Amino acid sequence: MRPSPNREIVLPLAENRVIEGHGKSRSVVSCGWGRLGDEITIVDPDSHRQRSDGEVGEIWVRGASVAEGYWNQPNDTETFFNAVLDNRGPFLRTGDLGFLQDKELFITGRLKDTMILWGRYRYPQDIELTVEKCHSGLRAGCGAAFSLEIEDHEQLIVIQEVERSHLRTLNVEEVVGVIRQAVAQDHTVEVYAIALLKPGSIPKTTSGKIQRGICRHKFLDRTLDVVGAWQLQTEEGSLLELANKHEI
Repeated sequence: MRPSPNREIVLPLAENRVIEGHGKSRSVVSCGWGRLGDEITIVDPDSHRQRSDGEVGEIWVRGASVAEGYWNQPNDTETFFNAVLDNRGPFLRTGDLGFLQDKELFITGRLKDTMILWGRYRYPQDIELTVEKCHSGLRAGCGAAFSLEIEDHEQLIVIQEVERSHLRTLNVEEVVGVIRQAVAQDHTVEVYAIALLKPGSIPKTTSGKIQRGICRHKFLDRTLDVVGAWQLQTEEGSLLELANKHEI
């Protein structure tokens, strides 16, 4: 793809449509245009219907540059490399979310990482950004947001590293309150559990990306290096007790 590094479009939080400069937002940079002969389209991942310009959906691609499939994995090949749209195909389902604007591609996140909270799609990176900016004692780029199914509802979990300089004077109650207020204000979502971690302990890939899936498992296994924690109490018990009881 030919890059267009100077162009940005503002993406409202938790919306499936792009509106420039509207409310709480983050900027996403254009990846450019597709190569000649390649087709890039944005598709609703559930209904498999094509989405319009400026609407967010899964990125599907077809063309000479797309592989034929996975080696010796016929089921996954059929699912991800042989998608059909309006009798056209095969398309590769990339698993990435994004939108097209004037034929330029903008990537907004990964489909597997999105959460459905209070009936709306939420991007974990948006919530993570809110959390790390809400208090000076929290480390940038060292937090994770993910969901757990509790009593048939998806609930939001936040884990976040603390700055080393704040460890001795950490006021857990204060930090938890600030996080809950910031997330509620920016995303209209209630946080159900918060774990504050030792510096350098959150699982990351070798390239520095947060491993949200591993974070989730370590939260359930109670193997995170926690320096402070809070959980919403329900009539049935704590969130962690319910999560372990109904583990997915």
